[in-house]
Amino acid sequence: QVQLVESGGGLVQAGGSLSLSCAARGSIRNINFLAWYRQAPTKQRELVAQISSDGTVAYADSAKGRFTISRDNAKNTVYLQMNSLNPEDTAVYYCNANILRLGDPKAYWYWGQGTQVTVSS
Repeated sequence: QVQLVESGGGLVQAGGSLSLSCAARGSIRNINFLAWYRQAPTKQRELVAQISSDGTVAYADSAKGRFTISRDNAKNTVYLQMNSLNPEDTAVYYCNANILRLGDPKAYWYWGQGTQVTVSS
């Protein structure tokens, strides 16, 4: 089995920063693709940032210039550094990963349990 374990959420004032992390645990052969999504109350889940196995990154317009996604392949971990936070960033943030497990012929998509980020005005 594979689990994505997120940490780092919390409450922060507008203009502040938070750093999220997501560690993949289990019998992992390779992690192809990693991403962060978020879902605010009454809204659909949306992509925030993504990073491929070769380090190519992409961001939602709302995250550009403020958020930075990175990965540590040795630790099977993806990070999201969030700066200049505003109340519109309040949401549950989810880690998403495409993982090839040891012994499996194909990779599958996995989700973390989510971590709450609340930005007060």
